[in-house]
Amino acid sequence: MISVVLPVLNEAEALPWVLHRMPPRYHPLVVDNGSVDGSAQVALSLGAEVIEESRCGFGAACAAGLAAVATELVCFMDCDGSLDPRCLDRVVAPVADGSANLVLGRRRPQRGAWPLHARLANVVVARAMKRKGLDLKDLGPMRACRTEDLVALDIRDRRSGWPLEMVLRFHAQGWRVREVPVPYLKRAGRSKVTGTIRGSVTAARDMSRLLA
Repeated sequence: MISVVLPVLNEAEALPWVLHRMPPRYHPLVVDNGSVDGSAQVALSLGAEVIEESRCGFGAACAAGLAAVATELVCFMDCDGSLDPRCLDRVVAPVADGSANLVLGRRRPQRGAWPLHARLANVVVARAMKRKGLDLKDLGPMRACRTEDLVALDIRDRRSGWPLEMVLRFHAQGWRVREVPVPYLKRAGRSKVTGTIRGSVTAARDMSRLLA
């Protein structure tokens, strides 16, 4: 069994599609981060394990999910319908066979799936990571690693910088970070990060601090 941490904030619309497409050997851990649309109830009705995290922030939700993981391997992915759980095997494979310590799903967007401003921001982050010796094209939100490795890194960020800090800490250990392509679909509803000015500014501030 492989755990999949799914941070959720008002994703009741997307949850059925995501959970119905979860492969059999993957155990979904839905971390509800203050939803008011019944996301937690939807997830429970579909058989997922639900964790409540009252502290606001993407990183807080990821940390709460990680604390509940009891499997050797752990995955993370957005739960907005933009990523297909059926692609998890291709992200997990290099970790499982020992050829990588952390694998990110490099997004291959369908038409209209990735707003231009968000794509440009990703390019800026990728260039900054390259200056630090990380040759990655995308800070992909679908990812996999060994649970004990991630726990040992003791990631501190509890907001939008959590995904970047995770990559930077793996690299700082000299561990192998790889990318594999995954399709990126048009999400359900509006993004809480790239879909709002406040979310975009918060993410930029958190990541700039880490890159500095």
